[in-house]
Amino acid sequence: MFSVVLITGISGSGKSVALRMLEDAGYTCIDNLPLRFLSEFIEATRNDEAIERVAVAIDARTPGELADLPGIMSSLQAEGTRLRVVFLDSDTNTLVQRYSESRRRHPLTDRAARGGGQPSLTDCIALEREMLAPLREHAHVIDTSDATPGQLRTWVRDLVEADIAPLVLTFESFAYKLGVPNSADLVFDMRCLPNPYYDPALRPLTGRDAPVAQWLASHAAVGEMIDDVARFITRWMPQYQQDTRSYLTVAIGCTGGQHRSVYVVEQLARRFANHPPLLVRHRMQHGKAAGH
Repeated sequence: MFSVVLITGISGSGKSVALRMLEDAGYTCIDNLPLRFLSEFIEATRNDEAIERVAVAIDARTPGELADLPGIMSSLQAEGTRLRVVFLDSDTNTLVQRYSESRRRHPLTDRAARGGGQPSLTDCIALEREMLAPLREHAHVIDTSDATPGQLRTWVRDLVEADIAPLVLTFESFAYKLGVPNSADLVFDMRCLPNPYYDPALRPLTGRDAPVAQWLASHAAVGEMIDDVARFITRWMPQYQQDTRSYLTVAIGCTGGQHRSVYVVEQLARRFANHPPLLVRHRMQHGKAAGH
């Protein structure tokens, strides 16, 4: 079946990484396509029997009215186009650091300077967030602030390979010491639960390791918390679906993102295993010690 992935988001958040991954996966990719050509391009590729998957990067550099994109997306879906929209985001401090390391100029610098004066990098980032805000509401948001390129490639691949369904449900663990992910729709705090970190034998392990899982399962409060979160999601998910939402990201946090949040995410994923497509992410599980 012919399918289209639109990659959008804040400059410096990883769109090039995501687009290269899709290209490696067999997608026909195009970057910074003018909006006035989007429908024409998709129609032409849909009629080409040699092309089954297309990925297009759309961002604030794109000529044309960004405000028109939600309407174009709705028209494409009404025509039967299998469409996924991925919005990549990062917190401002991370973006400033990435620009400092790459020494690149922000693509909206000239546009931000039209009002007079020399805009700062944070001014350009704020302008871009404002311009792209309408698109964010129609997309699956991935916060790449503390993600490695390998993690981002995996997350995008898992998302675009998921079967089309009324709502993509994502469970994601994170560390409060690094902040709440920008992609979170619902956030649940596990820091009140017993902490395996204080057991020296469990400290280097994660919530996916059997000794930690057994330790947490032995505490009644942990099971009660999981039951409560699962009931909340079960109760309110139909309302999100009725709101024509396509994606729901449930973020589960603890101090270091290593033990409690990881275990709870794994348990919730088992509870909702019959809800396809279901995605699981662990932000701190990429070879780095999460700490306390």
